[in-house]
Amino acid sequence: MSLEGGPEWSSIAVDDHWIRVFQAGPHQASEAVVFIHGNPGSAADFENLVNQVAPPRRAVAFDIPDFGQSIAAPGFKHTQDEYANFIGDALKALGIRRAHLVLHDLGGPIGLQWASTHTGQVASVTLINTGILAGYKWHRTARVWQTPVAGEILQAAAFRSMFRRVISNQEPKGLPRPFVDEMYDNYDRRTRRAVLDIYRDMKKVGRTSKNLIPLLAAANIPALVIWGAGDPYLPASFADRQRSAFPSAQVHIIPGSGHWPFIDDPPAVIELLTAFLDSVE
Repeated sequence: MSLEGGPEWSSIAVDDHWIRVFQAGPHQASEAVVFIHGNPGSAADFENLVNQVAPPRRAVAFDIPDFGQSIAAPGFKHTQDEYANFIGDALKALGIRRAHLVLHDLGGPIGLQWASTHTGQVASVTLINTGILAGYKWHRTARVWQTPVAGEILQAAAFRSMFRRVISNQEPKGLPRPFVDEMYDNYDRRTRRAVLDIYRDMKKVGRTSKNLIPLLAAANIPALVIWGAGDPYLPASFADRQRSAFPSAQVHIIPGSGHWPFIDDPPAVIELLTAFLDSVE
């Protein structure tokens, strides 16, 4: 890895995982803005944001195991516990001792589970269409993924044309075709299996966000909440509810935006995120 701080893609070993990383800014800094993507997604989702917040900061995005171009260790079961533990291992491997977490979609439950037991290592949290989801009812596609056989059939039928149509048609502004196509290119057999495993694990375990609220609220971590008003998967009504775990949170709902506001309205997200990071450093 270079020391100068230019944007750079690389791969690193995290225990027995092989992980793709994108970062910019001072690569040896022990404090960093850390982006954790959702499903479907990868570190590439955040390439623009990484470039916008660094330098002077160090900013890092990585593919979680078996998403994007990362390869999980043999025997990895794609459970929420394993993914949360992986976050800590990845930060250690990257030499990051204090993190400004930026979480989206599935990155929310994974990142917040880790953060709830490592609050001293968390400088701030930014939640983008994710967070504490107590009382959330799974969206239709998630319910299919959680159903044996039906989930496998749906994954096998997810051809590029169907994927484009389902993803884009539900978004208020649609999504750029190159962005959707890159998501599909990374949505290979390993990722499809990982999706089924983690969604079924979250249903089986029945873990609720309520368990995390007292741990996070007691730490009163600085927080920014950004939510697309037209999110078809996670209703924007959950945005204000994040204050249960983050009492001093700044909450912003972006009109006309969907599940990926950093893609369909980058200027709004960049302005909010950079101003917030400036305020907490």
